[in-house]
Amino acid sequence: MSEQTQTSGGFLANWGTNIRDSGRSPTKCACGFFVAWIAFALILWVMPAPEGLSVAGKATLAVMVWACIMWITEAIPVGISGMLIPMLLVMSGAIDKFPKAANGFSTPVVFLCLAAFIFAAVMQAAGLDRRIALGMLHKLKAQSVNGVIWAMFGANMVLSLIIPAANARAATLLPVVNGITNMFGDTPEERAGKKAIVIQTLVYGSMISGMCIMTAHLPNLVLVGLFDTELALNLSYFDWFKLQWPYLGMFVITQWWVQRYFKTRGVGIHGGFEAVQKQHAELPKTSQAEWMILAVFGVIAALWVTESLHGIKSHNAALMGMAVLFMPGMFGFKWKELQDRTIWGTFLLLAGALSMSSAMGSTGLAKWLSDVIHPLATGHPWWMILMILMAGTHIIRLGMLSNVAAITMLAPILLALAPKLGLHPVAFTMLVSDTDTFAYLLPTQITAAVIAYSSGTFSMADYAKVGWVSVLIAIAYGVLVMAPWYAFMGIPVWNPAAPWPFM
Repeated sequence: MSEQTQTSGGFLANWGTNIRDSGRSPTKCACGFFVAWIAFALILWVMPAPEGLSVAGKATLAVMVWACIMWITEAIPVGISGMLIPMLLVMSGAIDKFPKAANGFSTPVVFLCLAAFIFAAVMQAAGLDRRIALGMLHKLKAQSVNGVIWAMFGANMVLSLIIPAANARAATLLPVVNGITNMFGDTPEERAGKKAIVIQTLVYGSMISGMCIMTAHLPNLVLVGLFDTELALNLSYFDWFKLQWPYLGMFVITQWWVQRYFKTRGVGIHGGFEAVQKQHAELPKTSQAEWMILAVFGVIAALWVTESLHGIKSHNAALMGMAVLFMPGMFGFKWKELQDRTIWGTFLLLAGALSMSSAMGSTGLAKWLSDVIHPLATGHPWWMILMILMAGTHIIRLGMLSNVAAITMLAPILLALAPKLGLHPVAFTMLVSDTDTFAYLLPTQITAAVIAYSSGTFSMADYAKVGWVSVLIAIAYGVLVMAPWYAFMGIPVWNPAAPWPFM
């Protein structure tokens, strides 16, 4: 009996150690894992079907709740959860055929995403991402905290064309930012300057720069795929940019607020600039392979921008670029170097998320959930509806790290809710979904913020105090700037009958 207890204790101890070694909490993982499966079973086999929800819809609800709990608690890797979603949709009876349940793995959007991930891996293996960031800082000769922030935002914008995830851009810029902040002293002004640089560059800059480039932020691809699947509406790379580029103006406002909150106006960072100069000087000369990589991407980017002229879809243009890029002799590093840098887990999460979004629409779950939410928003003017749902989105996001996971759950419901509220489905879905990107209340809401927090320059309290105003800025910007801009572009949120302008 004693030996059995010791054996059991040894197993549990090893189990807990393994989870801790992976950087997670054993208690949180265990609770999340078992609660997810229990909730799945209770909804599927015990809970009676709610009025108005089909059996298939209830099964999809069980899978959705399972996925949400797994994502919130990080009980299993997100890539594995993405792979399991099609299986659960079939085994629960939500979808009858596996190819239909796994349709998110075969959509054009997912191939565009994978091509972008591999291209980003090539750029990182070649060192071009860091070269670009340091080159911009060197050329702009930033001499103040605010100058560094603006220079790094420029680097974020360039990298958003190359690196298809905000967290990957934040990770790329982290060593550059650390190199700057490590040269600061320990006066109150310098500590405040470090906080402003890290938060505004690695979090706000990474998220805002990703809004206007379709491939720079994975929730963008979720929305594009949803509009294509559910509404048969296609948004090209350039169409997306035309709709979203005004979000860049939000950085001006957050920069004003961060500067005001941390009192960084006039704070110099001569030591930080010297660090940039030193790091830039240590870079080797740009190789022929790097120039070739940039040339190939330049052609891909040109094809994306001019899609309406030649008719080659963005995903096909990206794959054509891959075919050229991987011709023998283009670069010297091995496939394993690219494989290790490709964000496979996020790719699988996106594919599973797209499958989930599709199932929510086809089984009627999204419509049923929109009926549940409808009474909260009905009877209000369009701007009040937006504010209610935007605020609700930020409350929901307090416990969820993944933007992709949150948009997967939210976007199909919003799309189904729009006609009930008499609002344009695309404009309404995008406006509310976009505010999810600016979840700035806690560092644990955004992976880029977790990366920034690892720098050790700011506390949770610092982040929350500056963040709650930034969230209000994001909500106000969506209602006062983006909604009128969408109307100017032909999709007014208050007119559901507006014809689709992107044909």
